[in-house]
Amino acid sequence: MKKVILLGFLLISASFLSSCSPIIQGAAAVTTVATMANDRRSMGEILDDKALYMDLSNLVNKDPMLDDAHINFNVFNKSVLMTGEAPDDDLKNYLEEQVKRRAPLMKQLINEVEVMPNSSYLSRAKDGVISVQIEALFLDQEVFHPRHVSVLTERKTVYLMGSVTKREAEHATNVASKAKNVNKVVKLFNYLLVRPAEEIERDNKKKEDAERKAELDAKRAELEAAQAELQRQMDELNSN
Repeated sequence: MKKVILLGFLLISASFLSSCSPIIQGAAAVTTVATMANDRRSMGEILDDKALYMDLSNLVNKDPMLDDAHINFNVFNKSVLMTGEAPDDDLKNYLEEQVKRRAPLMKQLINEVEVMPNSSYLSRAKDGVISVQIEALFLDQEVFHPRHVSVLTERKTVYLMGSVTKREAEHATNVASKAKNVNKVVKLFNYLLVRPAEEIERDNKKKEDAERKAELDAKRAELEAAQAELQRQMDELNSN
């Protein structure tokens, strides 16, 4: 039965997502651009978050008590966001206890699990499309790097996590709210007073390089125009 359900989900997802090829291409671009080099976490923090995410995912997948629940996690800098659905409060509380026991070093647990029937596979596929749309929109702005903000969508509610300044947070929220079918955007940011100095230095260097390139291009265009004018004058003399 599980294989049949999985196959049905894959077919639904493939059918639904095939009509959104520009969005899927945007997702590929997100993966390419958002490299670890632009992450504000250290390499150790990134690996710790990945390990914590895998550990919590395994907890849900292997605990038979949680078979009737649908749970998603997002982890950023040891802050854990938990979303999805549970059939009753007892199971929701049990899940929270297990997570706290499994991850004693996490900084905080944000429990957004709702007591309600599990969402449909189609609903989850649509949530995935919303997340991809937002990540693509993040590529088309220059206030923050897409790697700085992590996106998770659950039942059309978008959760944003990351280490950002207040200006970056507001901009990310405004951009995310423009994606189609978004009901609400929830900010779960770790706020920075200022941007990291190395980022400012890197951006200044990019700006200087761009200005230098523009100056060289202008000089090249000026030289080509002068050469063209000289050639015109020579052609005119030869014709006389």
